[in-house]
Amino acid sequence: MDYRPNPKREWRRILKREPMTDPVLAHALNRQGQLIEALKILVACPSVGADPAMAQGMEDARNLIEARLDAMGFQNRQRLTPADGSGQPAIFSERIDAPGKPTMLVYAHYDVQPSDPLNKWDTPPFEPGERDDRLYGRGISDDKGPMMIALDTLAAFVAVEGRLPVNVKLLIEGEEETGSPSLPGILETHRDLLAADAVLSADGARWRSDLLTLNVGSRGNAGFEVRVQTAGQDLHSGRYGGIVANPLHVLSTLVAGLHDAQGHITAPGFYNGVTEPTNAERDEIAAIPYDEDTSFAAIAAQPFGEAGYSTLERLWMRPTVDVNGMWGGYTGAGSKTVIPNEAFAKLTMRLVPGQDPQSAKDAVIDHLRTLLPPHATLEVYGDRGQGGAYVVPADHPLLGAAVSALEHTTGQSPLKVRIGASLPLTEIVSQVLGLDTVMFSFALSDENFHAPNEFFRLSSITDGLAAWVQIMRQIAEISPDAFAPYRRKSVVKRTPGLSTYHRCR
Repeated sequence: MDYRPNPKREWRRILKREPMTDPVLAHALNRQGQLIEALKILVACPSVGADPAMAQGMEDARNLIEARLDAMGFQNRQRLTPADGSGQPAIFSERIDAPGKPTMLVYAHYDVQPSDPLNKWDTPPFEPGERDDRLYGRGISDDKGPMMIALDTLAAFVAVEGRLPVNVKLLIEGEEETGSPSLPGILETHRDLLAADAVLSADGARWRSDLLTLNVGSRGNAGFEVRVQTAGQDLHSGRYGGIVANPLHVLSTLVAGLHDAQGHITAPGFYNGVTEPTNAERDEIAAIPYDEDTSFAAIAAQPFGEAGYSTLERLWMRPTVDVNGMWGGYTGAGSKTVIPNEAFAKLTMRLVPGQDPQSAKDAVIDHLRTLLPPHATLEVYGDRGQGGAYVVPADHPLLGAAVSALEHTTGQSPLKVRIGASLPLTEIVSQVLGLDTVMFSFALSDENFHAPNEFFRLSSITDGLAAWVQIMRQIAEISPDAFAPYRRKSVVKRTPGLSTYHRCR
């Protein structure tokens, strides 16, 4: 298969033949105008879960979605919270239409990122607009557009066939953009209600607009902050310079000591559980079209990282330790001849399959303490939580259905890629419900989600409807027994009210 980008390649040739042979798809495509208008109304709801001032926007979004589900004939609609009732509720509803067919837990989220900085938006973030074959507005790509594609597909099946081809349980979360702190508790509290064969996620953007890809894995994460102290107060450098250690110097030495000259992390035990990429994996990655020079030129940077690995191998299959912020002393205008008494840093890790997040974090902290000189103290605080990496099993039936659906609708076999970021949903669902997740989003990673001028391509609506219709039909051909080897017992028991997961994109 030739994976090279071809701007003349028509991915939507399905539209030339499929509407005449699949009435469900024809119905969905004929209603694209209504989908777009409904999406604009939903995007106009400022559902910023992180901002208490936007509580009404969250409620308005919930009400719109719930009305849509009721109109689709979904049943048993509920707002789910952890046992203590805390957090933004997730919306649940279901249609159990297909006895003997698989049950999919279809996931999306209705909360969005804050819109700051407002002065960088060309149009108001919650006044969705359309230009250049794109829809603009906060949350339109992450995740309201992809969610509406999934919902409209299900609605088309109900309208045309009177039922869904598989059993569907919907879980639409309200805290994804704040790290899903309530999601583990929701899953644990409502474990029986949410029982399914696998999770089909409308969230999880695709890698590139010029390549047909499927995300099959993401890195885990962990993070914390440190404080180095060398004195009880700031000191005059003329009186104490050269006789009292400067904590900024100490901290710089500590963080510099986390890597060697080859970019290898030096903390003993950090790589425990990490496996080397197989030759097959390396060959698969090497076959992906990737212009390294252009990619780095776009950000005015040069390639750098752990020696012995390509850029994409480093991004997808190797762990990292990074300093995200480092400060201390006087940073105002002019000069202040002071030796600060303390210095601070924020550290995060990206983790790969096989690594235990707590063990990896402990290894880094222990190494920092080993490097610490006797004339300084080290305080570790600000734990940001943690989550493991996730990879869909290569032979999972839902992954096979996703590949087949895209092959059917595009005439191409999708490239299987991973993302260097962390998606807590996949790991949380795996740990709490014992289910695997396939990301089937039609957002693209260049659509400015989390940034000003977020947009969603109109062409993705057409592509997404065709693919979602087909994946539903593909899943319907799979026996529920095929999922049994992949369903696992829960391996996580959490302390009530304590979130052990953190979203860090």
